[in-house]
Amino acid sequence: MKIAVRKPPTHSVEASKSAGKRLREKVPRASHAAWHPRRKGRDVVAMLEASNRGRVASLIPVRYGRMLHSPFAFLRGAAVIMASDLARTPVSGLRVQACGDAHLMNFGAFATPERHVVFDVNDFDETLPAPWEWDVKRLAASVTVAARHLSLSKTRSSQATLAALSAYRESMQRYAGMPALERWYQRIDATEVVELALRDKRRGGEAPAHPVTEHLFPKLTEQAGVAVRIKEQPPLVFHPARRDRIIDHVRQFLVSYRKTLPDDRRVLMERYSLVDVAVKVVGVGSVGTRCAVALLMADERDSLFLQFKEARASVLEPYARRSRYPNHGQRVVEGQRLMQSASDIFLGWSRIKSVQADFYIRQLRDRKTSADVDAMDFAQLFDYAQHCGQALARAHAKAGDAAAISGYLGRSEAFDIAVSRFAAAYADQTEADFQTLEGAARAGKIPVEDI
Repeated sequence: MKIAVRKPPTHSVEASKSAGKRLREKVPRASHAAWHPRRKGRDVVAMLEASNRGRVASLIPVRYGRMLHSPFAFLRGAAVIMASDLARTPVSGLRVQACGDAHLMNFGAFATPERHVVFDVNDFDETLPAPWEWDVKRLAASVTVAARHLSLSKTRSSQATLAALSAYRESMQRYAGMPALERWYQRIDATEVVELALRDKRRGGEAPAHPVTEHLFPKLTEQAGVAVRIKEQPPLVFHPARRDRIIDHVRQFLVSYRKTLPDDRRVLMERYSLVDVAVKVVGVGSVGTRCAVALLMADERDSLFLQFKEARASVLEPYARRSRYPNHGQRVVEGQRLMQSASDIFLGWSRIKSVQADFYIRQLRDRKTSADVDAMDFAQLFDYAQHCGQALARAHAKAGDAAAISGYLGRSEAFDIAVSRFAAAYADQTEADFQTLEGAARAGKIPVEDI
C-alpha cells in the first residue's frame, strides 16, 4: 500500500495570532467593559422558578436557602441568570469548550489516575462549546463578588479581579507558543495552590493519603446487622422512606453505565458489586437535581464509592446551540475530558428511562479538596484568583485555538481592565438580584429552608 506524502499544514501560530488580533477591529477589547441589563423581561425570580422545573420539589426550598446566604452564594446558584446576561455581551467569535459555570468555587484539587493531585476546573454540569469570554467574565464577576463578601475595599477587589484576568491572558500567551502535544500534557500541581490547605488545617488534618476508600469507608458507612450500608446524615444524605424510581433502577443503571467505560475500566468495575445506595444533596445551584451515592464492594475490605448526578440541559444551550450528544451525561463527561488535565477513571454516563433523566458518574471525593473562599484575606484571594485564571486558560487552550485567543488579548492590560469594569458592574447587579430574591422570600413568594 502506497501512502501519499502530503505537505505539512500551512497554518501557523503567528497566522492564528494575527487573525485573533484582527478581531479587535470588529469587537474592540474595551467593549467588554459594557454591562447593560435589559429593561424588560429580566425577572430573576421567574428565571430561577423556571429552572426548578423537573427538580425534586422537596429540595427547592434548600436551594433557595443556600442561595440566600450571601450575594456570593446567590451568584453560585444563578448560572441560568448569568448565562442569559452574558449572551447580551460582546464576543470575539472564537469558541472553546466552555465550563459554563466558571466561578471561584468550581475550581479545586483532585487525584489523577496516576495519583498525582492537581488543581483544575472541577465542575462541568453546564459545559458546552461557547464563547471563551463567557467563562472569563463569570470568573471575574465571582472574584469581585467574593471580594465584596470579604469586605475588601474597592481597590483590592479590583486588584484581585485583575489578578485572575492577567493570569488568564499571560497563561494563554504561554500556551499559544507550545506544541499541541505539550499543551495537552500541561497541568497545575495542587501543592502550588496554598489556599487549598486552609480548610484542611482548620479541620486538624491534611487531605487523605490514597487509597481514598480506606479514608472514606469508616466515615461514610455503618453496620446494619450482618450487612454494611451508607451512613445517613439527614437531611443531606438519606435512604428514601418510600420507593424511589431512581434507587429502584440502580442495578440496571449501572449495567448501562459500565458500557460507557473503556474496556480496562470495565474489567475493574466488574470486580465490584452493589451494596447500597442513598440520596445525596449537593452544591448550591445543583440542589434539587437528582443525585445519589452508591457503595460497591469487591470484598469486606475493598470498597468503591460512586456518585451519580443528574445532567440537565446546559444553561448555555439557548444561546450557544444544543449539545451534539444525545445524553446530557455524555455531554458533561466529554466536556470534562476535553477541559481537564486528567479525569477520574470511573467517569461515565447513563440514563434512567423511567424518569427520563440523564446522569454522569464518577468516584466520590477522590482526594478532592476545595478552597474556603469565605475565610480568605486579600493576599489569599489574590493568589487563588491567579491560579483560577491559569487553570481556566489551560482548559480553554487544551482544545481551543490558544494562538487566536492570545492574539485577540494581546500583551497589554486592555482586556483585563475592561472585564474588571464589567465585573464591578455585574457585582452591583448580583447584589441587586440577591436583594430581589430576599424580598421574594420575605413576601412568601418562594419557599426557603436553611440547611
